[in-house]
Amino acid sequence: VASTSGTSITFTGIPSGVKRITVMFNGVSTSGTANYLVQIGAGSVTSSGYLSYSSYAGGTNNAGNTSSTAGFIIFSNEAANLFYGHVICTLVGSNIWVCSGVIGLNALGTPFTVQTGGNVTLSGTLDRVVITTSNGTDTFDAGSINILYE
Repeated sequence: VASTSGTSITFTGIPSGVKRITVMFNGVSTSGTANYLVQIGAGSVTSSGYLSYSSYAGGTNNAGNTSSTAGFIIFSNEAANLFYGHVICTLVGSNIWVCSGVIGLNALGTPFTVQTGGNVTLSGTLDRVVITTSNGTDTFDAGSINILYE
């Protein structure tokens, strides 16, 4: 799916029985500096209750971290960054999902890696994945996003 417009990318109709979802980022960028969020849901998107952490490292002494309860967070602080990598979400049981991922990017000529991890308990069987930003207003302006479920 092209991630070249809009404030979110939504995948619905994920069949019941899925135990793992991989969200793939291929040169994804947004218009602003807000962090990315991967959100999942059962019937509707779940936008609270996450325990999610993201850290980044690269360049000379450039490192930091952030957290979120609104989704699986992916650190971002430059509008020009192109994100390449994936986030994998796995069903633990009883509608509990854990996610982790690694993203590579080049920020103003400096290579960075961003790591994310966390968990959330859904109210039912997962049937959707949404990729958006923490402020909900930055728009996607480059690349593509896809998912693989199994």
